[in-house]
This record gives sequence, C-alpha cells and structure tokens, in this order.
Amino acid sequence: MNVYLIAALWIGLAFVAALGSVQLGVSVALVEIFLGFLAGNTFHLGTTPWIDFLAGSGSVILTFLAGAEIDPDALRANLKESLIIGFFSFLAPACGAFAAAYWIFGWSLHGSEIAGIALSTTSVAVVYAVMVETGRNETPLGKIILAACFVTDLGTVVALGLLFAHYDRWLAVFAVVTAALVWAVPRIARWLFRAVANRVSEPEIKLVLLILFGLGGLAGLAGSEAVLPAYLIGLALAREFLNNRVLMHRMRAITFSLLTPFYFLKAGSLVSAHALMEGILLIGAFFIVKMISKGLGVYPWTVKFRFGQRTSIYTTLLMATGLTFGTISALFGLTHGYIDQTQYTVLVTVVILSAFVPTLIAEKFFMPSEESQANGTAVPIPEAEAEEVQ
Repeated sequence: MNVYLIAALWIGLAFVAALGSVQLGVSVALVEIFLGFLAGNTFHLGTTPWIDFLAGSGSVILTFLAGAEIDPDALRANLKESLIIGFFSFLAPACGAFAAAYWIFGWSLHGSEIAGIALSTTSVAVVYAVMVETGRNETPLGKIILAACFVTDLGTVVALGLLFAHYDRWLAVFAVVTAALVWAVPRIARWLFRAVANRVSEPEIKLVLLILFGLGGLAGLAGSEAVLPAYLIGLALAREFLNNRVLMHRMRAITFSLLTPFYFLKAGSLVSAHALMEGILLIGAFFIVKMISKGLGVYPWTVKFRFGQRTSIYTTLLMATGLTFGTISALFGLTHGYIDQTQYTVLVTVVILSAFVPTLIAEKFFMPSEESQANGTAVPIPEAEAEEVQ
C-alpha cells in the first residue's frame, strides 16, 4: 500500500472524527481515540515510521501550545491553587497504584513503580484539546487546570527520572541546554518576532520547531522524553504568544488539523480488544484505583478553594485523564524489562480509558455553568455567587 493511500486512510478517520465530534458535542480527541480503537481491532490499523514521527510531533507541539497558553500573570495569581492541585493529583494516584500493584496484585517492585508512575499522570494533550474546543483555555479555570496538569506531569517525569534515569553526561547536557534555552528563548523570540513578523515563510514557527525538535533529540539521548522540554519552552514563550494571538492560531491550526489526529488515532489503535477482554478485571481494578485516588487527591482541594461543586467535579475529572506520559511510562517499563507485555497492555488500556471516560463524563454532565471572564486572574468564584451575578 503506497504512502498516499495510507495517509488518506488516516486523514479520512480524522475527518470522520471531526464530524462526529460536532454531532456528539464531545472533544474530537475522544472520537479519534475511539475510532483508532475500532480501526486497530477491526482493520488492523498499523503505524509506519513516518506516522510515528507525525504522532510524536503532534504530542510535542500540543504540549508546547498548552504551556504557551498559560498567562504568566494568571499563573502567579493562582500559583497556590495550581501547585497544590497538581502535586496531589500526582501523589495520590502514584501511591495508590503502586500499593495496589505491589501488595494486592503481586507485581515486582520495579513493575509496581512503573504502574504508579504511569497511572499518576494527567494528559496535557487531552485537557488542552478540551480547553481549546470549549474556549476555557482563555478563562481563569482553564489556566489553573492547565498549570496543574504541568505540575502533575512534572512530578511524573521527576519520579521516572529519579527511579530509573541513567545519570550520565547526556543527562547533564540535556539539563544544561534546556535551562539555558528556557532563559534565552524569550529574548531571542522577542527580537525575531518583531523583526520578521507576518512573513509567508513563517520564520517564527520554524524557530519554535527547531528548538522543540533539537531539545527532543537531546532528551532522547539523555533517556528522557521530548514532551517535557516542550512544555517548559511553551511556558517560557507564553507572554510572547499571548501578545501574538495570530501566530498562536496558526500553530494551533497546523497542529490540530494535521498532527494531533495521528497521535490520538495511534493511541486508540494500541488498545487490543483481545487483551482488553482477557485482562478486564485487572484493567477495571486499576481504573477504579486511579479514579478514586485522583478524586481523593484533587476534589478536596477544589472544594477548599471554593470552586463550587459542579466545577470541582469537572476539574477532578479532567485531572483524572491520562495519555501521553502514561503511555510513555508504560512503554519505558516494557522496553527496559520492568514489566511484561501483559502488564504493559493492562497499563496502556487503563491509561487510554482514563483519557476517554472521565473526559466524556465531564463534558456531558459537569460542564461548569458559569463562564469565567476571559484573561482573568482570579480563582473561579463559587457557582452560587456566579448565578447571583448572572
């Protein structure tokens, strides 16, 4: 089968997913995951190296955009809420999944650590896609959730690094170069964006891609993942992108139309229906562990910060999603022999279910009733007060 027919098949699935999301009123990412699952198990949809590259690029650039959406002023105004929600969103499921795997299901120590890390994550890719489609990426609530996602996944990456990283010169080089670029890139971008603005060749976008792919390559040499520096670079460039919304919209259009469909379709295709049926009880148990522990880690803090019941449940459900770092962590464990193929299938299935189920419930039943003021910096006001304002 030639490359154009393969591309047509994948883009055709993405087109059907786009139409389906409009009709169903749910995030297109969820429909793409579901169609990927159906195609993978019905038509044996497989990937090629170039599809893997496009899917990987989609996750990296989507993670960058999620970081670039966070208003530094709003982040500082809501730093306490984002840090606390994000930290306990990581800690509670990491401990819960590890305990379940090690003491209840009898997994090895390293296998249990991989389970805890894989199920601790919150999917920046899924949450950002939902935020953009609903317009909540411009609201205080959306900015808090996106920032909390970063804190959660930072905890995941740090834990994976501390437990399993190879402390060699490449890790040191990667850390130094990343830190230097996080400091320097806002200054470089500020000059470049003004010097070459509104050119058809889009040198601004090419600069961002150069940095993301370069750091991604260094991350691979260091045994890390490309999505971590992508988020950091996004945060570093957030102010420049907030001042240049046209550039943000161009990058978003490229990413959502061409790259992320490959990422989400591929994620769905990795779920085996056969393995799903064989390990249904274990998958269900781990899924329940993740949902309960995420709820215990997130919901009490949203109540303490007076989000209101509906908004608290919505926030908790979105923070319970997982995809990018969860699948990365599981694949890391399989590649290095810490878990076997069956355990990998169980973890990946739970991760993908957590991308689909809580997001669908949140969008269908717990969409916050109040509309936060765009570009605001205050913590979301309680729903009762919001109703009085309306």
